[in-house]
Amino acid sequence: MGAAVVDVVTLEKKLSRAVGRAVGDFNMIAEGDRILVAVSGGKDSYTMLHLLRQLAEKAPVRFELEVVNIDQGHPGYPADVLHDYMKRENYRFTMIEEDTYSIVTEKIPANKTYCSLCSRLRRGILYRVATELRCNKIALGHHRDDVIQTFFLNLMFAGQLAAMPPKLVASTGHIVLRPLLYCAEEDIAAFAEAMKFPILPCDLCGSQDNLQRKVVGRMIDQMERERPGMKASFLAALQNVRPSQLLDKELWAQLGLEAARDLPEASGGSEVSGVIAPTRLVRNTG
Repeated sequence: MGAAVVDVVTLEKKLSRAVGRAVGDFNMIAEGDRILVAVSGGKDSYTMLHLLRQLAEKAPVRFELEVVNIDQGHPGYPADVLHDYMKRENYRFTMIEEDTYSIVTEKIPANKTYCSLCSRLRRGILYRVATELRCNKIALGHHRDDVIQTFFLNLMFAGQLAAMPPKLVASTGHIVLRPLLYCAEEDIAAFAEAMKFPILPCDLCGSQDNLQRKVVGRMIDQMERERPGMKASFLAALQNVRPSQLLDKELWAQLGLEAARDLPEASGGSEVSGVIAPTRLVRNTG
């Protein structure tokens, strides 16, 4: 029993430090913020909510949390599970009922992925509800692995170098936050299991095994198994961009670059042709 408690405490501290670092690095939260915390009922959003409430209790600035879940009309959706949990934990909770399920299944063929349309509909609802609840910011539960997967998806299928921004100003003026940016999915999964969060299944997109994101995720997991530390290196790379080593002519123009400069070689030749050794890049997110 004692060992399990210690493990939970250790995981919680590790995740809390990662969230605190993300919030600090990107100035996510300010005095007087009202943050809509989007909770799906999955491990990521439960963990994010728990950690944000902890942060609110000890942060030097005062901010409020409004917890929102969207009942998208999935058959058999266990809304009562979330209601019971939020009441038991004393969160300010609002459940919005919107039948996006029917729209998505009607518009998207059965053999195609639902994610894009489902996500757009859900995001639009969150923007509207944030306005109704007088929230100026919206927190989403995307974590380190989501960010890395998005980078590879854009690289492989969209022909661009882009990931998920930690902080985004939406067209509505709301600021979208990703506080779990530095948190590893395996840590979140272990913490959610230890905390016994009442996880709700996703019966729509979560059940589709042919999603490109899942395929890319399995590829990255395989790389991590073969060479442990790869995910940390990928995250570090996204924090250590070398614009002059890329081929975007508009970026070169914006930065006033005429030509790239040689990067100095470290002792032992660990930096060659502008390639920096991964061990130099990896930041401790523990």
